[in-house]
Amino acid sequence: MNYIKGKIRNLIYQNSDNGYVVAVFRIKETNEAKMEEYVGKTVTITGTFLDINTEETFILYGTPTRHERFGFQYQVSSYEKEKISSEDALVEFLSSSLIKGCGEKSAEKIVEILGMDAINKIKSDEHALDVVPGISDAKKKAIRSSLLEYSDADDSLVKLKELGFSIPEATKIYKKYGPSTKYIMESNLYVLTEIMDFNKIDVIFKSHHEETDPVRLKACVIEAMRRISNNHGDTYYLVEEIKDALQKEFHLLLDEITFESIIYSLEEENKIVVEQDLYYLTEYYEAEANITNALYALHASNITPFWGFDQELARLEEENHVQYNEDQRNAIKKALENKITIISGGPGTGKTTIINAIVKLYIKMHDFSPMEVLQNIALLAPTGRASKKMSSSTGLPAMTIHRFLKWNKDTGNFGVNEYHKAQENLIIVDEMSMIDVALFDALLKGIKSNVQLIMVGDTHQLPSVGPGLVLNDLIESDLFTFCPLERIYRQSENSYIPYLALEIKNKDLAEDFISQKDDYNFLSVEGKYIKEMIGKICMMSKKKGLTEEDIQILAPMYKGENGIDNLNVLLQELFNPPSSKKEELRYGEVIYRENDKVLQLQNNPDNNVFNGDIGYIRKIIPKSGKNKEQIMIDFEGVKVEYTKEDLSQIKHAYAITIHKSQGSEFAHVILPITRNYYKMLYNKLIYTGVSRAKKSLVIIGEAQAFLMAVNNDYASSRKTMLKEKLVHKFIH
Repeated sequence: MNYIKGKIRNLIYQNSDNGYVVAVFRIKETNEAKMEEYVGKTVTITGTFLDINTEETFILYGTPTRHERFGFQYQVSSYEKEKISSEDALVEFLSSSLIKGCGEKSAEKIVEILGMDAINKIKSDEHALDVVPGISDAKKKAIRSSLLEYSDADDSLVKLKELGFSIPEATKIYKKYGPSTKYIMESNLYVLTEIMDFNKIDVIFKSHHEETDPVRLKACVIEAMRRISNNHGDTYYLVEEIKDALQKEFHLLLDEITFESIIYSLEEENKIVVEQDLYYLTEYYEAEANITNALYALHASNITPFWGFDQELARLEEENHVQYNEDQRNAIKKALENKITIISGGPGTGKTTIINAIVKLYIKMHDFSPMEVLQNIALLAPTGRASKKMSSSTGLPAMTIHRFLKWNKDTGNFGVNEYHKAQENLIIVDEMSMIDVALFDALLKGIKSNVQLIMVGDTHQLPSVGPGLVLNDLIESDLFTFCPLERIYRQSENSYIPYLALEIKNKDLAEDFISQKDDYNFLSVEGKYIKEMIGKICMMSKKKGLTEEDIQILAPMYKGENGIDNLNVLLQELFNPPSSKKEELRYGEVIYRENDKVLQLQNNPDNNVFNGDIGYIRKIIPKSGKNKEQIMIDFEGVKVEYTKEDLSQIKHAYAITIHKSQGSEFAHVILPITRNYYKMLYNKLIYTGVSRAKKSLVIIGEAQAFLMAVNNDYASSRKTMLKEKLVHKFIH
């Protein structure tokens, strides 16, 4: 292999998270003809390093390249540290800053007495240094600790590389697990699936062990169950489903004795629960059990009657110039008087209006000062956009559930939990249909057992991405105060969007669903012309003064001719074409430029930005010398700085998935519909897409595909036990 050997002179850039380094390297030796002219000179190197310092000699393997902006560089694919091969080199190493407590004189004595094998002797025997005079006990301990710490990282890196991990992967693993890495490699490599793809770990494990090794079989059972949950939203599994998944996913056909043995081991390790022939991952079993117990305790606390409710509501109607219907009045009163209330309704039924009334009357009921309002009321939603909608309607702060619970993205833990509870007394949660069992469990752990909990949602929207069917299970248990909202409020005589949503929900489309209305239009177009038609509609909208902020294209899929990825290329060209006045950069095959509309794909509570938030690239500062590229994105006033490496967290948002649109409203929605979307054409998906539109909705595509979607119940059933657990707890 071609290599260069030498020392790091200085670091230009180092990313502490992923180990990526840009440095100046002085070449002492090479076996590569292209690099011979650089011997005795310095070059810029780039690559991933677990640890890097200027006192060691490195052997680097890689490729010389010429960067269009930064000139000649050496890209490092792997490396090793030069082995110490002389007494002088060993003295130099022991007396370096890497080894605490050892000066040059002590190093010389150590080498003189313990010889060239001094490092191994010290590491393997804590008394090895006792024979070296003049070294205090404290320094002996410091020297040995430094050597153990130094060699552990190197040994782990070498072993991870030998197993089949790349340098970046090995670096990521050691940064996460530190000294425990060695134990993980020896005992259970599948622990690494916490931070790495299961298939990658599985391939590496199989290359060193039997496919039917019990460690692998246990890991495959857990992964099979997890994949069932991810694909179908189930919180428990039947034995045949697990066996089918094992065969389909991992080509494992286990005999009954082996299967039972693996299940027994997993139960003993508290990784799964088997109850009445139902199989659970422990995390989902405990989440449902915790939710049940928390709601039982909450439900048992005292209710608060609201004296003078009718007079106060009448005063509020007069102040806000609204007239609440009987269902709305009932929902407001019950929410204020009960410990647990569920309010559900489709678009146009007044859910936001009701939340506003509940908050204002609760403040009046308790005569709160402005400071007491903030201390006593928490308005929560699963997405940033949904929380902003609550805030704008009530005039009070609202936040995502993750932010309220102080989620730590590095550890995956919540700072607000059963040990450190929030102190608010009224909790209102909007968009409840999006909340899975794990998040609802975390929320209930973080709030007091005597709060008033009001849950608002739409049972017919798409279920949560994660496992569970929380909102539906709570309603169907028939244990909590439930206020359905049926009446739709027209925005104009010819408005149709909320009625179309209701028709989709009931699978009863009006015969004139393709007729134009004030706020709705269905454009019948063959699939191959949909993209072109979307372009024409957007051009016409631009001429009318609408911008990309006003218009949102929603589609079911990323790939394909009419997929989101293709649509975003078209729409970027239309709404934000290239210009000499706008900086841009390439990330993979995607070009991002200033003024682009983008979507956040991950929760980032540290910066108050969350999965599903839409923002705009306001500034791109190109890479310059030691400074990396900077991308400044504005999420409705929240400005976040990204580097090029962070761009995996975003996508263009001119077109987004219907799933990502949940919890949001958009003034003008364009919804393409074609048979090419296959199984993504189902009732709840289309209902959710239609109900995102606030002022106007244009459906472009094939009427037959739309009818098929409305009548397709795909993804409507999930296997959960929350309802049964609730009924058993409350009634027995």
